[in-house]
Amino acid sequence: MIGITEDAFKKGMRQLAAAVNVITVAHNGAKEGLTATAACSVSAEPPQVLVCVNTTSGAHDIIQETGAFCLNVLARDQEDIAMGFAGMDGADRSERFDLGSWCTLATGMPVLDGALANFDCQIAQQIQAGTHSVFIGLIVASRAVDDGAPLIYGDGQFTGVSNRD
Repeated sequence: MIGITEDAFKKGMRQLAAAVNVITVAHNGAKEGLTATAACSVSAEPPQVLVCVNTTSGAHDIIQETGAFCLNVLARDQEDIAMGFAGMDGADRSERFDLGSWCTLATGMPVLDGALANFDCQIAQQIQAGTHSVFIGLIVASRAVDDGAPLIYGDGQFTGVSNRD
């Protein structure tokens, strides 16, 4: 099999700038979440998104068990939330949901107020791919703001793009 090293893969992927998201889930009173850039649209009919979640992530098994998740697309001013859910701020995992304001939509998953968009999803399909599961979510509820600058991650750092004038 032809391939590249893990280091070469990571070096190349650092150059692929992407929107920063927080994927959240709740089950039996416990909430979990993670910061992710591996998320994208799948289809408009039916409306679906996909997220890639490492199988060792604390949220992975809960997403699998509940059959639902929320994809929260972060705004430029939500870098602290991205860092918290990525474990980059040194805070305890139990403090992640102390950042920001949270509500629920259709599935009962945690939805971040102030995010550029929230996609509340039921899992339509799960695909195993190496160290990750690809969860394809049927969007059952959503919210989006009319304007705002997205939080972007590229070359190992958070950045953003400016709003159009």
